[in-house]
Amino acid sequence: MQKETREVTRRRFTVQEYHRMAEAGILHEDDRIELIDGELVEMSAIGTRHFSCVNRLNHLLVGSVGDDVIVSVQNPVRLNDYSEPQPDVALIWTRDYNESLPTPEDVLLLIEVSDTTLAYDRGLKLSRRYARAGIPEAWIVDLQGEKIEHHTGPSGDRYRHAEKVRRDETLNSAALPGLEVRAGDVLG
Repeated sequence: MQKETREVTRRRFTVQEYHRMAEAGILHEDDRIELIDGELVEMSAIGTRHFSCVNRLNHLLVGSVGDDVIVSVQNPVRLNDYSEPQPDVALIWTRDYNESLPTPEDVLLLIEVSDTTLAYDRGLKLSRRYARAGIPEAWIVDLQGEKIEHHTGPSGDRYRHAEKVRRDETLNSAALPGLEVRAGDVLG
């Protein structure tokens, strides 16, 4: 007797369905979940090093970007109909976001702080999501490696230019000319 085999089909959620789940109480505001490619992805707990680094970034950037740019901390960015990640820091153009979340056209720079999730942040988020969405610049703060990865020039599923900035070096933003950050000030 021959057994029948079936391919398992995954059900992808749209951004609208994701928001309806929250409105219905299925997802809660305190849930550490983001929507990536239609799948609900649980985010890692925030440890003290991660928390401190995000706060340092916020402090450094707010004083450096001016009134035309908002420093958005751990808030969602809608990349497309199936992905709404929550980067640690997003520098977005100042506008009224009451009716819609920031989209790639609003984003100047996305920053992920990585203490234990470097492969995920570098692979799934940075390359396959941020570059594909056309985000002009992305940083990964690698707390364990004590460096900042600086990525520019999105092209397809990757960034054409990448550099690693060490603790004693300065990072110059491509998307925001004049924004200079000492890596040691970010890493703590």
